[in-house]
Amino acid sequence: MHPSLTPTPATICRRLLLAAAIGLLGLMATASAQETYPNKPIKFIVPYPAGAGNDILARMVGQKMSEKFGQAVVVENRPGAAGNIGLDYLARAPGDGYSIAIADTGPLAINTSLYSKLSFSPTKDFAAVASLVTFTYLLVVNPQVAAESVAELIALARAQPGKINYASVGSGSVVHLATEMFRGRTDIAITHVPYKASPEALQSVTANQTQMMFVNVQAAAPLVKAGKLRALAIVHPSRSPLFPNLPTIAEAGIAGYHFTAWFGIVAPSAVPKPIITALNYEINRIMALPDVRERLANMGGVEVVTGTPERFAALIQAETETWGKLVRQTGAKID
Repeated sequence: MHPSLTPTPATICRRLLLAAAIGLLGLMATASAQETYPNKPIKFIVPYPAGAGNDILARMVGQKMSEKFGQAVVVENRPGAAGNIGLDYLARAPGDGYSIAIADTGPLAINTSLYSKLSFSPTKDFAAVASLVTFTYLLVVNPQVAAESVAELIALARAQPGKINYASVGSGSVVHLATEMFRGRTDIAITHVPYKASPEALQSVTANQTQMMFVNVQAAAPLVKAGKLRALAIVHPSRSPLFPNLPTIAEAGIAGYHFTAWFGIVAPSAVPKPIITALNYEINRIMALPDVRERLANMGGVEVVTGTPERFAALIQAETETWGKLVRQTGAKID
């Protein structure tokens, strides 16, 4: 370097002071933004169609958040690819706390093992914000099926290998993998028929196009009460107040069989910790409100499960390992 271009100690000092000042201003701006959060609308991504159970839940939570924050919380449905499209969108969103998503067991715990090419990593690209609820499932059959109990269904399936069709909400979904787990536990041969969404799958069972399905209580209850479906058991340690005479799956003879679907809220991983903490506090507050609890209780089979971001992150990690093993056992794969 030419001697005339060599910075003097005074110049170096001024540059260091300028860099420090710029850094301090950046930190102050970030702190200020966090203190005033939120000061503009929040986008709430739902990676499923409007009207689905998680969409209803997101709109309920979003409305309460809007009332408390004094800012609009705009629910935006981005369905497709078993939740991957909506979460891919979230992964690319700015990490400023103004984009969040409701997500569940599928895209957060199953799809990592199911899809050979996934555009996001649930554990690296997202920050766990808060868990919300779990959904309990019923085993239902079409009323024309000659089975009044789980034992009779198993006997029928063994007598007619491959003749009983079961519906799911897509290959690799919770319902698909859980039914495969049931098939393995009971040593029966049944045929998988995947559908794009729960309403289509349920319609296939009520029309006897498929004969059986595991479906959440909230979606199945009206059809069971109307006689369009026959419930054989509930997948829960205890009986349901909605169906007090319905045995648990353990009481029906399948000891140790259990699964559930859970829902929670995630944000881009770059969102500052203070904002994650603020969102977690608000969501836990909402889920404890009496009117929210009452509405969820009326839905049936919905259990509120709240806690810290760390607890939700641990759930995602544990469930990824659990469902990943089942994906490998069943050989399910989507390219």
